[in-house]
Amino acid sequence: MIGAGLAGPVMAKYLSEYGYEVDIFERRSDLRVLNQSAGRSINLALSARGIKALKDIDVFEKIKSTLLPMQGRMIHDQDGKTHMQLYGQKEDEVIYSVSRENLNKVLMDHAENTGKVNFHFDHKLLDVDLNNCELNFENVTIPFNRLLGVDGSSSIVRKSIEKKTPIKYKKKSLEHGYKELSIPPNKNGGFMIEKTALHIWPRGEFMLIALPNLDGSFTCTLFLPLDGILSFASIQSKNEILNFFKSYFPDALDLIPNLYKEYKDNPLGRLATIYCDKWNYKSTAAILGDAAHAIVPFFGQGMNASFQDCTVMNSLIKIFNDDWEKIFSEFSSLQVPNGHAIANMAIENYIEMRDSVNNPHYKERRELELYLENKFWNKFVPRYSMVSFYEIPYGQVYERGKIQFNLMDSYIDGDLTKTQLHKNIENQLKPIR
Repeated sequence: MIGAGLAGPVMAKYLSEYGYEVDIFERRSDLRVLNQSAGRSINLALSARGIKALKDIDVFEKIKSTLLPMQGRMIHDQDGKTHMQLYGQKEDEVIYSVSRENLNKVLMDHAENTGKVNFHFDHKLLDVDLNNCELNFENVTIPFNRLLGVDGSSSIVRKSIEKKTPIKYKKKSLEHGYKELSIPPNKNGGFMIEKTALHIWPRGEFMLIALPNLDGSFTCTLFLPLDGILSFASIQSKNEILNFFKSYFPDALDLIPNLYKEYKDNPLGRLATIYCDKWNYKSTAAILGDAAHAIVPFFGQGMNASFQDCTVMNSLIKIFNDDWEKIFSEFSSLQVPNGHAIANMAIENYIEMRDSVNNPHYKERRELELYLENKFWNKFVPRYSMVSFYEIPYGQVYERGKIQFNLMDSYIDGDLTKTQLHKNIENQLKPIR
């Protein structure tokens, strides 16, 4: 396996339960020994799909105490007013802020403790010889029996598969980037702002978000166009940065004491989506996680989608035993449409988060969604809830979501009466429970 990030150890633990020996090669050093660099996704959002995988491999209880529940979005308007938009209507419909670094360490230890998973750090993969089943690293060539690429959006394993089979691969840039900033704890070690929410400062073409950490701090991320009048290219000097925040995020300015230093020192991340229509090469190799479907982070599903890949792969191993050509081909057939669907939904959610959340039409549709969910509890579930609180394949969620949005918009626009809306829901949506 190539890649010791989050999905790698999860898949390795699944494999170890069948008696497989797994060697994981990672280009970076062991983060359990060295601290990760600042400005790299300190925390992530964990939801139902990810929790399912963590429970499957018996590690969820080890990290449960480190999770911070977020009940909804706390919207910060430009005038400083705030209001909460709950994610769901049930008490347990929350997502969780989790430390990427801590989770990664726990997962590596958990996999390693099986006695069947070995990690090899500081191994930079140059290319893969799929004919002879060899991994060519910078200083050594290593043979393999079967290969899983969990090596991120710039996957070397995917590039090697591309050379052997006519797959359609596309990297689509969003033309937006991000920088991470931080809100420290208050002087008593508590939270400066509401801890049970994902905070959003929506400003049309850009936004600021903040997720809570266990130590009372918040990890903030500024999403902004790469070029243009208000962009990372145009906002450079100390005065430009401070004036930008004074104008658009005045209530956040005092919360981020090291704004200028963090803005200048933390790396600029670029947002892009990976679309790939085949995820395997015969029985020899397969890709999963970001290597197969890197997505923008606006649905909080990058990690969860990757963990669900592992769950699906595990289910296929149970069905097909050691028939790896069947396992890999079925995995690719099942998951490619789901990867494309969550990629599209993540881009759509960016527009919702940075702009639509304060739009009157959005608010009206959201109220209607909640009403319809209560009335048709086994047929109508808001798309966000289907993504975050269910394990329904993303492709099915996307198609159901389109039907639901069309019905709601038709009703709001006056093209359907309430009676017609109810009848269409009964006719067009199958029960999901």
